[in-house]
Amino acid sequence: MLIRRIEVFLRKTGLPWTKFGRLAVSDPRFVADLRNGRSPRPQTEQRVEHFMNTYQETTGAY
Repeated sequence: MLIRRIEVFLRKTGLPWTKFGRLAVSDPRFVADLRNGRSPRPQTEQRVEHFMNTYQETTGAY
């Protein structure tokens, strides 16, 4: 489930959830919406996965 992967990512990187949403999908409420049951489109999910992978590669996080 995407929200679980995001929560792990946020814990490990220390990135605030609003900044994550802003950087990943240009929506600072994205994580809050997922926490409240929102289901992202497949394209959005791919975009978020790409962001997390790229963030890890460029910052050495994880």
